[in-house]
Amino acid sequence: QVQLVESGGGLVQTGGSLRLSCASSGRTFSSYSMAWFRQAPGKEREFVASISWSGGNPFYADSVQGRFTISRDNAKNTVHLQMNALKPEDTAVYYCAASRWGRGARPEMYENWGQGAQVTVSS
Repeated sequence: QVQLVESGGGLVQTGGSLRLSCASSGRTFSSYSMAWFRQAPGKEREFVASISWSGGNPFYADSVQGRFTISRDNAKNTVHLQMNALKPEDTAVYYCAASRWGRGARPEMYENWGQGAQVTVSS
């Protein structure tokens, strides 16, 4: 089990940037694949990006490919999501998630979740 806490959300104008961070308190952070999901009001939670336990093989949803970058620092037990060229449709609560047993785009593959960070992009 790992505890996850997101930070870095906020309000930004269209075209702006934000960097989300997710800190883990677990001692086995480097054993987990990590991902970011988001959920807008009235919509289902959707996959944004994932990264392997080693930091390799980042994978992105088509909607954020080329604009968002996921990275991790296992020495600091953190994962980041750099978000550039933000659009109003990126507005959502962003969740950090961890999986010990694999990675993918389905929320049910992840057994640990943070509380979420609000990102609002104004037009």
